[in-house]
Amino acid sequence: MRARQMVAALLALYLEVLIWQAFPVSAQDQAPAPQDQQKQEAPPEAGGPQDNTGPYAIPKKKEEPPPPPPPARPRNPEGMPDYSIKVEVPVVTVPVSVTTKDGQFIPSLQEQNFRIFEDGVAQTVTGFDKTPAPITAVLLVEFAATNYQFMYDAWRASAVFATQLQKDDWVAVISYDIKPHILTDFTQNKGEVAAAVNTLGVPGFAETNLFDALYDTLDRLDRIQGRKYVVLVTSGIDTFSKLNLDQIMKKVRATKDVTIFPITVGFAVRNWCDTYPQYCHFSHGIAPVSEMDYLQADNEMNTFAKMTGGHWYSPRFEGELPEIFHDIIGNIRNQYVLTYHPTNPKLDGTYRKLKVQVVAPDGGPLKIRDQKGKDVKYLVVAREGYTAKHTVE
Repeated sequence: MRARQMVAALLALYLEVLIWQAFPVSAQDQAPAPQDQQKQEAPPEAGGPQDNTGPYAIPKKKEEPPPPPPPARPRNPEGMPDYSIKVEVPVVTVPVSVTTKDGQFIPSLQEQNFRIFEDGVAQTVTGFDKTPAPITAVLLVEFAATNYQFMYDAWRASAVFATQLQKDDWVAVISYDIKPHILTDFTQNKGEVAAAVNTLGVPGFAETNLFDALYDTLDRLDRIQGRKYVVLVTSGIDTFSKLNLDQIMKKVRATKDVTIFPITVGFAVRNWCDTYPQYCHFSHGIAPVSEMDYLQADNEMNTFAKMTGGHWYSPRFEGELPEIFHDIIGNIRNQYVLTYHPTNPKLDGTYRKLKVQVVAPDGGPLKIRDQKGKDVKYLVVAREGYTAKHTVE
């Protein structure tokens, strides 16, 4: 028994020696570390070594000082309301088209050739430009179940318009009957314009609410900056609009940066009505408009064009459409744009009449001659006026 205890003691001593040889522990290791060294050091930041040695060493990013605080906004004196003042200087932009009686643009005019009068008072031209630019236009098409010939003419005219566009032009297509329908919003894709025109298949209503549709279109264009144009393909007849003529005229006057080019269609129907007026009392659905005739409609379209500096067209044959749209696009792209600060700066909502003259550099009558030296008569087309009002943002 005693021999076994001695053997066990020797075996335990032998194992302790082996463990000490395998894991030596110095007195320094056994001593407790100072309090400031017991904390573990923070691991190095991500991004590699902390010095510039080694093949993948990345210098440590230096910490930038925080930006200074913004200056304190001065406080208003006690009792004064907190608001800002916006000073608005009125600027009037007038596109002017100068063409021969045959519609040919006269390109050689300079700033000194133009005189602008507002309510009879001469204005000083401060800006002048004649560089062709891309157009922003709305094709507004009447498409109602009134007459097949009207529908065909409107569709044909719209299709021809799509072929006249260039790659940088912005165009939207809107049709209307009892209400306007946006067929495509503004796009530079001629294919989308053509596809929108091709959707004019079967009209749903017989009403032609022209005044409502034109007002809605002009209202939408108010939100777009720059020069805009409305190409209006219509019979000119309004059957059941909520707005009357005075209201739409007021809207047209107030829209100072939109030019309207009306194209009245359906000459065959018009010619038939001239021969048989007893059958043309424009009663569509439940909205009889017996007092309206084509002559009144044409006068209204011509007025819309003159008020905005556009031109009214009344084609008799389908073959005239390409020439008409070529003329419209030419007038839009080849315009002189004049800018001035009115001598009457009040934005009081009054209507100001405009008159643009073309003169020689010495102020006398301007004479234009053709290649044969003969005097050429020319036309000066500009909007008739504008409404001086505040711009609501």
